[in-house]
Order: sequence, then structure tokens, then C-alpha cells
Amino acid sequence: MMNTYDESLEQYILEHIDDEGDYLHALYRDTHVKLLRPRMASGHLQGRMLKMFVEMIRPKHILEIGTYSGYSAICLAEGLKEGGMLHTFEINDEQEDFTRPWLENSPVADKIKFYIGDALQLLPSMDITFDLAFVDGDKRNYIEYYELVLSKLSDGGYIIADNTLWDGHVLEEPKSNDYQTIGIKNFNDYIALDKRVEKVILPLRDGLTIIRKK
Repeated sequence: MMNTYDESLEQYILEHIDDEGDYLHALYRDTHVKLLRPRMASGHLQGRMLKMFVEMIRPKHILEIGTYSGYSAICLAEGLKEGGMLHTFEINDEQEDFTRPWLENSPVADKIKFYIGDALQLLPSMDITFDLAFVDGDKRNYIEYYELVLSKLSDGGYIIADNTLWDGHVLEEPKSNDYQTIGIKNFNDYIALDKRVEKVILPLRDGLTIIRKK
């Protein structure tokens, strides 16, 4: 939970970065009104950072695991150059009725391919090399996602893993049935020892790990 200082500082930050625009603002509000876990949406600050990362890395193909309401997908697609494409996967088919219209009516609809299904099952048969991947799926499967994504990633490509500080719970000893926290902690330990990649954790929102394939 943020204290008043944190909230004031975040508000200051939002007042001094690029605006998210009316469409994303409306999507964020609708996410909070209609969906059960609105905090899962990236939001203004993280969204602008994702767009900036895309503009810095200049990928041709982006992979996203965990579309949720579509906020991060739109932000990633905003940064793509002409001819670039985002492939975004959402495992929860109940999410489709909310998310698909927001993606298809967005200004970057022509840069987004939306898939309903398990990326672990669908990705292996796809003949695409990705330059950037944003992983925000089931925390229990983060290591599996990571290994699959790494095999599909170009040399020098990047993976951005979300929620890797897990609201500070990574500092705690999780209960035996807290599979999400266990999954995140196992993933963080796994990445820390992986010599195939460079990595750094940014303490932004719930933690972002930036991973570069050597």
C-alpha cells in the first residue's frame, strides 16, 4: 500500500511525463469499472515506459504474454514502426468480450494480433522470431514462459517481465500454497544465475525485470 508521500510523488511523475491520451484513459477507467482485478492493467506510467522501450529497441515483432484488458498491448503497439507487429496472448477466454473491442477500435489496431489461448501451447508452432517480449502471465509459469520466449528471441533481444517484486512479498517466506509468490521468487532466483542473459530489476510499480539475451 502506498503512503501519502509515494502517492504524491507518483502524481508529480504523472504530471511531468507524456499524457496517456484519451483512448487509454478511457480504457483504464473501463477496466476499473468492469473487471475484477483492475490493478493488473499497466497504467499511465508503466504504459509510457513500455512505449519508450519499444521506440528504443525498435523491434519488428513483439510478443506479449498476458493481454488482460489490452492497455499494455496498445502501449507496446504505439511504439512500433510501420510494418511492426505485436502478438499478444490471453489465456482467459472470458476476457475476450471486454478486450477484443478495445484492441480492434484502437488507433494501433493494425499492429496487433490478439490470440486467445495458452502461449505455452500456441507459441512453439509459430515461425516468428521476436525482438522484444513482455511477460505478464501466470506467475506460476514464469520460468516456463521465459525458456520458451528465450528460444523464440533474437540475439540481443529483450524480455520485460512484470510483477517481479510482487508487492514486496519476494522478501517474505511464502506459505506452501502461495504458488504465485513461490513462482515469482523461483523465477527471480533462476534469472539471477542465468549466464545467457544480462538482467536488471527496476522498482517501478510492482517490479519490472529487464532481460537482454546475449
